[in-house]
Amino acid sequence: MEDYPEEMRSPPVSLVSVAGCPDLHQTISTHLHSLQPPINTLALPDLSKISLLLAPNPKDDQSSIPDSAASAGILKRDWLLKHRTKIPAVVAALLSSDCVSGDPAQWLQLCSDLDNLKTVIRARNIRLVLVVVHSHSKGEFDQIGNVFDIDDITEDRMLALRKRAEIDSKYFITFSQNDETELKQSLHRLGSIFGELANIYYRDEGRRIKARIEKKSCSAVELQVRYCFKASLVAVYAEFRRDWVEAIRFYEDAYHTLREMIGTSTRLPAIQRLIEIKTVAEQVHFKISTLLLHGGKIIEAITWFRQHNASYRKVIGPPEAVFLHWEWMSRQFLVFAELLETSSGAIQSISSLIAGTIEKSLTEWEFRPANYYQLAAKYLKEKRSYLESAVSLSETFNDSDNSTDSVVPSLFVGQFARLIEQGNAFLMQPLTDDEYIHYAISEGKRFQDSIEIIALLKKSYESFSNFKVQRMAALCGFQMASEYYVVGDFSSAKQLFDGIANLYRQEGWVSLLWEVLGYLRECSRKQGQLKDFIEYSLEMAALPVSSDTGGVQYSRKECNPAGSASIEQKELIHKEVFELISGELSLTSLESNADLRVTGVNQLHLEIDLVSPLRVVLLASVVFHEHIVKPGSSTLITLSLLSQLPLTVEVDQLEVQFNQSACNFVVNSQRTLLDSANDDQQSQRVEAAPSLSLSQNRWLRLTYDIKSDQSGKLECISVIAKMGPHFTICCRAESPASMGDLPLWKFEDRVEAYPTKDRALAFTGQKATQVEEPDPQVNLNIDASGPAFVGESFVIPVTVASKGHAVHSGELKINLVDVRGGGLFSPRETEPITLDSHHVQLLGITGPEGEDESNLGADNIKKIQESFGLVSVPFLNSGDSWSCKLEIKWHRPKPVMLYASLGYSPDGNDSTAHIVNIHKSLQIEGKTAILINHQFMLPFRNDPLLPSKIKPVPDSDQLVTLPLSETSILVVSAKNCSDVPLQLISISVESDDDIGKLCSVQNSGDQSDPEPLVPGEEFKKVFSVKPKMNVSKLMLGSVRIKWRRYAGIGDQPGSAASLVFTDQRLPDVNLELSPLVVSLECPPYAVLGDPFTYYIKVRNQTQLLQELKLSLADAQSFVLSGSHNDAIYVLPKSEQIVGYKLVPLASGMQQLPRFTVTSTRYSSAFQPSSGESTIFVFPCKPHFNMTDVGDRTIESLAAAAE
Repeated sequence: MEDYPEEMRSPPVSLVSVAGCPDLHQTISTHLHSLQPPINTLALPDLSKISLLLAPNPKDDQSSIPDSAASAGILKRDWLLKHRTKIPAVVAALLSSDCVSGDPAQWLQLCSDLDNLKTVIRARNIRLVLVVVHSHSKGEFDQIGNVFDIDDITEDRMLALRKRAEIDSKYFITFSQNDETELKQSLHRLGSIFGELANIYYRDEGRRIKARIEKKSCSAVELQVRYCFKASLVAVYAEFRRDWVEAIRFYEDAYHTLREMIGTSTRLPAIQRLIEIKTVAEQVHFKISTLLLHGGKIIEAITWFRQHNASYRKVIGPPEAVFLHWEWMSRQFLVFAELLETSSGAIQSISSLIAGTIEKSLTEWEFRPANYYQLAAKYLKEKRSYLESAVSLSETFNDSDNSTDSVVPSLFVGQFARLIEQGNAFLMQPLTDDEYIHYAISEGKRFQDSIEIIALLKKSYESFSNFKVQRMAALCGFQMASEYYVVGDFSSAKQLFDGIANLYRQEGWVSLLWEVLGYLRECSRKQGQLKDFIEYSLEMAALPVSSDTGGVQYSRKECNPAGSASIEQKELIHKEVFELISGELSLTSLESNADLRVTGVNQLHLEIDLVSPLRVVLLASVVFHEHIVKPGSSTLITLSLLSQLPLTVEVDQLEVQFNQSACNFVVNSQRTLLDSANDDQQSQRVEAAPSLSLSQNRWLRLTYDIKSDQSGKLECISVIAKMGPHFTICCRAESPASMGDLPLWKFEDRVEAYPTKDRALAFTGQKATQVEEPDPQVNLNIDASGPAFVGESFVIPVTVASKGHAVHSGELKINLVDVRGGGLFSPRETEPITLDSHHVQLLGITGPEGEDESNLGADNIKKIQESFGLVSVPFLNSGDSWSCKLEIKWHRPKPVMLYASLGYSPDGNDSTAHIVNIHKSLQIEGKTAILINHQFMLPFRNDPLLPSKIKPVPDSDQLVTLPLSETSILVVSAKNCSDVPLQLISISVESDDDIGKLCSVQNSGDQSDPEPLVPGEEFKKVFSVKPKMNVSKLMLGSVRIKWRRYAGIGDQPGSAASLVFTDQRLPDVNLELSPLVVSLECPPYAVLGDPFTYYIKVRNQTQLLQELKLSLADAQSFVLSGSHNDAIYVLPKSEQIVGYKLVPLASGMQQLPRFTVTSTRYSSAFQPSSGESTIFVFPCKPHFNMTDVGDRTIESLAAAAE
């Protein structure tokens, strides 16, 4: 389609001409191009230049022209281009307002130019538009807002100008460019008038030519075709009015008239006349197809192409010009394929289109461009064939003849002439048919048709592949590969043939596969690829070709290099291959010009796996007669071989290979008994067989004993068949139970045989057996004393004791597995305690006491990971033992399964000795030993007022609030949650370095004589906390408890190796400044009848005066002196003390008078608890032995509070 001129391929666009005012041409052209549909412009600087473009060409009646002059050709070659680029439909004369309103000389010149313009365009019926362009910028405004026309153009002058041009008033317009708005309006008005007049022009031209056709005023058939073509082109311009039907009808009339000319026109020689008719018909068909596809009528377009193909397919012409016909046919399919591929009418799905074409009998292939690409390639191959024949038959053809250089296209479409120079002029001399054929042959030889054929087939191949139409893609690929083979590109051909052969193997197309393999075989031969040549040849020889296949001839198989598929041809290929293998023949390479032979230097080895196409050449089945055997016990193994080669194959030697190399053995044929027993065979077991001959479709069965001393899986891997001194085939062993059929032989009429005589083995037999492990004579013991605790390094002893076997190359593997299956690794990025991310961690493996790891040999291995460990076990004689200790640490309470595996060799002299494995497992519970709790308390008989507790905020954080600059009590408790006694060493609060500046925490030292904690017992310790600085949140640090297992009285508590540290972070606390602090002071005890003072202290820590109400209730055990209800005022930053005298009236624990302090400002009341209001009254004054308690005063007070 790219060979067609642009005016044929692109849609028609109206053409207008603007003359004068060149400064506006760019603006007008840009606006016209932006319209829909666009309009092309032809710009001229002034009106006088229009005569250079449109020379006067009066259109007289065509009947006055003689037929001989009018019928020189059907269609001029540049007619379409002329109407697209040279002959406008409308001419717009742009007149400056200065010229219109100028002096009389300017007016006369303007009138003269208009007269000349009318004379030029009237001959071609071109429409005229007058445009007066204002030359001023912006004028003044009148009372209603319109712009004054300051150009002095009178109405009479304007009327005279319109009459002079003989145009309607609507086509006489003014063009204003005062501002952007007026410019857009003027351009819009100008574009509308251009579109209207262009449509009128093309419609009138169509009617004029239509009238001539209906009157039949022209007698020459060529003129009728020309008028039909012109009318149809005018109808194409009318597509802006969607007049598709009229355009297609005129094209069809021209097309049918052309078809009638084939037998009637005698104007040109026969061959050239036919070429001209076909060329014009090709262009008419192209326009019809384009219109149909552009309108979305894809079914009608395909139907029309079918009619076009049927009309001209048999119009071949004389024998010497047949190649021109097939070239023309190829071009028709190529162009239609490109139209169908790029047309917007093909957007519908093919399935919906096919569903509506049942009555029109269109097939699915006719909707696919790939089909037309393939047929285009087919006809181009026909053209090449006939061109070669024409060249060979042409006696006068000479490559050095330059007479064809002067042949050029004529003025008419489809015609050629010889360009002759006569003086200063050039003349067109008509050609004879012989000269034209000579020119066509020389042009045909210049082009390489194979390259074009490959390109067409490649498009078809890719298109079919994209639509998953594999079989058609394979056909196109085969044709493309054949072309590569013809041009000598054997590498590309071989690559394509390989892919096609895979498809034909899968689908079982034997005859097609034979042809592809024949090409592959020849490509390998020409490239000197000996191995590939033998593989393809063996596969061809093993194909299921019947005796009557050779008589069936296919249309494509005349050029098949392998010949027809027959038994005789298979036998010839078989003989050729084995003559190559034996060294009698050689393979000659065209690329290297060398003879390739199978020799000792150039040995040949073929591999046949489970999916190889060479399974038909050699199939190996291996079956063990027993599924389980004891170590050292013999069992039977049956080796079966099958070949589909047409002739008997003699195998010299078979080598059977297993996964245990000690079981490999060799089978020699007694017919040959190779005298060169090499070193490899001397180290292997050698068996003899009466015969190793393979006949077609007959199993060769061999049964032998086999014994293995190594436990585990014993599997036959492959069977290597040696044929001749330098050729081997390695065939992958297959189990009869899972052996698949040969795809190409599955449906052939042949005798079905089984690889073994035993039918049970044929259906259930396997190529592998299981060798049991011997009973181990080594004990592996794992001992664990009780559960493991979080944080401690738990030691587990492992003992290896030999009872009868010596331990060589021993390896002990340790694995830790989560019992619940959740894994030992924590997926969380942030742990509550800074520990390893593994919940349970293997820290190390230590050997027996006194063993020096630096003396371990190079064979000793020790690898430790978080949940895996590997350590070498030293050599042990029978009766010896060896032990080690596993050190495991729990970071979270989790049950763990400990797996220990011991692998050793009982015989250290043989490197391939059997490895005996012993497995033991032990479940260990990881528990939390110490449960840590804490509690914040206020000092005894001291209560600060916290504002956050007066009006708690809902949904606030639940952090504990402590008073600022006041001492608070932190009670830490440690409880034994395990089932064994523990020894508590110390409890401390570990703070960061920065916390000491913010807060003071008084920490006690370690206990001088720690006592054991029995299961369930709880120990408490008291700390004092005093915040120093006011911060939003205070981090107190972590509680650290130092403990260990209690091992009895003789245990040494200072042993650092047995200590365990358990840490728990204290929560953050809020700090608040207490506005009021209320405290109660009284003696620690009282004596019956002795008065004492009872003080109530209120400390104001604010800058405000605080009003408090104090009330005191009576108590039956005391006589009270003082006011029961009172109001007191506490000054800022001061303390108020209220005292009462009490006389106890009863002994024992007595309740003091209860008092209530109420803050008026904060609406809060304080009342001491019952514990704080209790005092012990002695009946008489006691006598105590006082000691210095030092810093334990606060602890004693806290203990008393409990």
